[in-house]
Amino acid sequence: MSGALVPVADVEKMAVAVARSGLFGVKTPDQALALMLVAQAEGLHPAIAARDYHVINGRPTLKADAMMARFLAAGGRVKWLEIGDAKVEAEFSHPAGGTVIIDWTAERAKRAGITNEMHRKYPRQMLRARVISEGIRTVFPGCVVGTYTPEEAVDMEPREPVRMRDMGPVDEIAPPAPPAPPAPTVTLDAVLEQIAMTATLEGLELVRPMMRSLPADDRKEAIAAAQARANQIRAESEPAPVPAPASTEAGDGAL
Repeated sequence: MSGALVPVADVEKMAVAVARSGLFGVKTPDQALALMLVAQAEGLHPAIAARDYHVINGRPTLKADAMMARFLAAGGRVKWLEIGDAKVEAEFSHPAGGTVIIDWTAERAKRAGITNEMHRKYPRQMLRARVISEGIRTVFPGCVVGTYTPEEAVDMEPREPVRMRDMGPVDEIAPPAPPAPPAPTVTLDAVLEQIAMTATLEGLELVRPMMRSLPADDRKEAIAAAQARANQIRAESEPAPVPAPASTEAGDGAL
């Protein structure tokens, strides 16, 4: 866990570097930045997003191995009962959610209409990822907070990104698209701190994903703070007025 928040300006630089590297499945700096803000909202260093997350069809997804690591770190236990190309089955248990046996089969995936190209090439890995996601979500959903795996998101309808080009009034904010999975928990204090540390109007736009995940009342307060910060940034960027030359009294001349 990381205690201190990383300023948005520094996160922006990291996002550009991650996108240019092409190593983590992130195609644009905007995608990298959104994932890094999600990681930071969870109390993790933004760079962790490049390791654990992917953007699939416009959705932030948590890799199956990262999801499993979080579950085990939170006290969960997994016992694999069967792993094969035709069927994967495992027993998941957690003190907070009890025990459940989850299985996915190739036939079930076919009936669900999710046998895409990756399922045909890597059936065992794709079935395993779905078992992990469903099992953890069943016995201890708190460690994944509604996040899906890349293997699940690839079968979902693509989601178009919403771009906010100005700090408009509250009623201009587009509502979240139901029934999308709930976003990771973000606190109002964390959003307000990000806004206060942002030095550019572009940086304020990039805080919008965090504001959208807040409850309605908190979101209004965050938007008001963002608008006030935007006005402050504009005022600071305007050139200072040039003072008028002081008038000289009669009789004063050059020495």
